[in-house]
Amino acid sequence: MLKDRAALSDIRVIEVGDFISAPFAAKMMADLGADVIKVERPQSGDSSRRHGPFPGDMPHREKSGLFLYLNANKRGITLNLETKTGRDTLFVLCRQADVLIENLQPHQARDLGLSYESFAEANPRLIVTSVTAFGRSGPYKDYKGHAINSTALSGIASRIGDPAREPLTTPLSRGDYWGAISAAAATMAALFARRKTGEGQHVDISSAECMSTLVSSLNIMDFVDVGFVAARSGPRLKMISYPWTVLPCKDGFFTLITIQERHWQRFIDLMGNPEWAKEPRYQDRDAMGKLYPEEVDERIRPFLMSKTKAELWKLCRDNMIPFQAVQTMENVAQSPHLKARDYWVDMEHPDAGRLRYPGAPYKLSESPWRSRKPAPRLGQHNTEVLCGLLGYSGVDLVDMRRTGII
Repeated sequence: MLKDRAALSDIRVIEVGDFISAPFAAKMMADLGADVIKVERPQSGDSSRRHGPFPGDMPHREKSGLFLYLNANKRGITLNLETKTGRDTLFVLCRQADVLIENLQPHQARDLGLSYESFAEANPRLIVTSVTAFGRSGPYKDYKGHAINSTALSGIASRIGDPAREPLTTPLSRGDYWGAISAAAATMAALFARRKTGEGQHVDISSAECMSTLVSSLNIMDFVDVGFVAARSGPRLKMISYPWTVLPCKDGFFTLITIQERHWQRFIDLMGNPEWAKEPRYQDRDAMGKLYPEEVDERIRPFLMSKTKAELWKLCRDNMIPFQAVQTMENVAQSPHLKARDYWVDMEHPDAGRLRYPGAPYKLSESPWRSRKPAPRLGQHNTEVLCGLLGYSGVDLVDMRRTGII
């Protein structure tokens, strides 16, 4: 293999995706060199263009931070898939592609005639990856679904939040991202399978099921092993030895989680081995965690409130205690660790200007992740793809624009 050759440089991906799940799955392949052609609706484009955040909080369809991140390294075209010509053009594109990644609702795909069978007929070697909240089969398949639904269905809402208030979900559309990661991995497995069989296949991803493998398995194991039924208990996990909690410190919050006795004893020593810690009541970690954790919180709160997150983390690191600060977005952006790894990537966009983006989630020695180009403007590559790749004429494009197809 040639040094620095992109891992997926011989793979072409068509993305019919909106918002996060399908775009992020396609992005993971684009970042490894795949030629990803993103298909958007004419005029309005991907809904993430309207989501933001925007520089200066001024909405602009070419300046959404979410869209710019999710769609870097892609080419972009517009097609009205509500029209026969738009759909026919998509099928022509797919005949020259290896993968189609989409997150259409099942009823949308049916109504538009964009079933897996229709794509397989056009290109038997095509791998079609569908990533939706509830998948293409099962009792929930026709329900509307978003990240909050797929995340809650995993069971995580039974474990987080104040029991006196409404349930919580995990932040930042985690269900969509988790489904996307699973979709990208499954698509790669399908590509390996095609090397042996020469045939494509349908990869059907339910982000709710993906989240369930992460969360519900913990609930099931806890119940089978010790009869523990998950319940929301605010900033801590009860029914386990102390500490398993998040508490305030001088400039934010600090996470104290350990099962190991030695780590707790090191923290007691770090606090100066206070007299209260020598009492039998505060040496029974099981009772402390299950019966009166709030009481123990108050004992250690003065020590935490006297230190900043950075000071506490250094003390814990120096004393081999696996506690950690709760990081804000500002903390993450200024992280010395990420800076030392050259994680952040600066990229110039013709409308948004120079912005800093998250970089490589992993590093491959022979075929590295690479930031090659910014996210496309709406319809930026219509001429390049439709004329240069598919052989349409300039007159065809003029007519397609006039009739609202692109």
